Amino acid sequence: MKVGENKYFFGIAKVGTKGQIVIPKAARDKYNISAGDNVLVLGDETMGLWIATADVFDKTVPGALADLVRRGI
Repeated sequence: MKVGENKYFFGIAKVGTKGQIVIPKAARDKYNISAGDNVLVLGDETMGLWIATADVFDKTVPGALADLVRRGI
């Protein structure tokens, strides 16, 4: 369900006994995620978890790394 500009609510996923979750079908369809695809799982202690597709990783990480280098981190 669209809840704002570029923002969606896809439902709730249950964590299985092996720690696995199922990404809701509407989310898989929207972001073109198929069985066997890799996704990136990031965490922030305040904001929680973020699951991103590999193409988002490819687009954002080089810039983020360059920013860290610029800041001397």
